[in-house]
Amino acid sequence: MKGTIANQPTILALDFDGVICNGLKEYFETAWQTYRDIWSQADKAPPQDLAEKFYRLRPVIETGWEMPLLIAALLSGVTEDKILQEWHAIAHVILQETRLQSATIAHKLDSFRDQWIRDDLASWLNLHSFYPGVIEKLNSLINSPTQVFIVTTKEGRFVQQLLAQQGIQLPEKSVFGKENKRPKHEILHELIAAAKTLPASLWFVEDRIKTLELVAQQANLDTVKLYLADWGYNTKDERQAAQNHDRIQLLSLAQFADDFSTWG
Repeated sequence: MKGTIANQPTILALDFDGVICNGLKEYFETAWQTYRDIWSQADKAPPQDLAEKFYRLRPVIETGWEMPLLIAALLSGVTEDKILQEWHAIAHVILQETRLQSATIAHKLDSFRDQWIRDDLASWLNLHSFYPGVIEKLNSLINSPTQVFIVTTKEGRFVQQLLAQQGIQLPEKSVFGKENKRPKHEILHELIAAAKTLPASLWFVEDRIKTLELVAQQANLDTVKLYLADWGYNTKDERQAAQNHDRIQLLSLAQFADDFSTWG
């Protein structure tokens, strides 16, 4: 890897879901209600074991519109192993069979979430939890030399709502959400290009190994330090893959909450 890396980042880029916030309960409720709407499901309550299956399979989801499809796949009898191995192909088949567009599903999902927030913000917020030590870590960085950015596929306004509940007010320009419609590696490159402190040292924490692998393939990001959050939405095989990768380091929650010098 080219260049030298400081023992502390000048820029810390963080994914949100699975790194800062655990929103599994909210995901499932939103996905279930969206599924009910699209598939005209009369039952208000989901099958008893559906939520736990959904939680286990959350690592396959890349963007929110896939979540109701995951429920559809499970209810149609697709096994968990098959979903783990062939999710993208399965999702494509469901779209073809139902003649649905991903944009249509995304709109319904976001509309349900927006309505929920308008009607009962407290119950929506209460289905989210923040991983231990993460809010304290963010607070410690607010006035430090390290600039913090959130780079996520979640809508930026939802991120701001959740952080505000914890007393964290990040500038709007510090949150790059789904509305930016650009790959994360492009955003990381822009952050380096716009850095106030040079040379920029960017560290990126993400819970999806495929995202980190794509960043590692970019020649213009060869000095970025890459971390897979082992507490996030990933599988044992993905964590093993991170340990075998020459650019990606496996990061524990205890390390994340500690001083940067412990990050390896």
